[in-house]
Amino acid sequence: MLSKNDVKFLKSLQQNKYRRRLGLFLAEGSINVLDFLQGPLRVERLFATQNWLTLHEKSVSGMNCVAVNRQEMEKISALKNPSEVLAVVKKPEYPLPDIFSVDGYILALDDIRDPGNLGTIIRTADWFGIRDVVCSPETVDVFNPKVVQATMGSLARVRVHYADLGDWFSRKPEELKIFGAVLDGQDIRKAGKPGKGILLIGSEAHGISRELYPFMDVRIRIPAGVGSGAESLNAAVATAIVCYEYCSVSG
Repeated sequence: MLSKNDVKFLKSLQQNKYRRRLGLFLAEGSINVLDFLQGPLRVERLFATQNWLTLHEKSVSGMNCVAVNRQEMEKISALKNPSEVLAVVKKPEYPLPDIFSVDGYILALDDIRDPGNLGTIIRTADWFGIRDVVCSPETVDVFNPKVVQATMGSLARVRVHYADLGDWFSRKPEELKIFGAVLDGQDIRKAGKPGKGILLIGSEAHGISRELYPFMDVRIRIPAGVGSGAESLNAAVATAIVCYEYCSVSG
């Protein structure tokens, strides 16, 4: 049965300050929750309809589960259209990737503010096998419920870090290249693809911060089509194209 304290507790986790204080975050939706249950992160509690709990009886065996009805789920959900399940998950603590030991590609995100964009980028990283995403401190909180929802379970597999990008970049070895997506770069299709490096993506509104420009070894550009009048691409779309070029088998 859902208590008033449960409602207050779950509502508090929709705010960053309480997620930080308690070290917990919310995940909603069957795909999201099942991925967290099967992954390395610890699911503390589950709130779900009896139908969902019965359907996934084996997956939730031994879990601390609270059966709720549809009306109760509406009270605790952060979504406009609540799903049948909500999980309380312990926030992971990952060490920042050793920039001297990069093997493959890492995504670096500079000032991505839109939760949907960040969630989609994490999902894209998962698709292309990128295991680490390093974000600037100004990037939206990865444990924001809207971000978690947009990852569609990929947050269970992709490690997300926050760091001063300039400080982290300044320690990189010379042979490790930073590829920055900018409007005045070379055609991404003609740029070298060494099999490892850092793929740097900036915000839609401002692009990559000027203070990070000196760290870019290669400036890359996604060419627009003939007759295009668009000023820029959505950050998540741009990330997907960059990842395809650098991380796909054909790339």
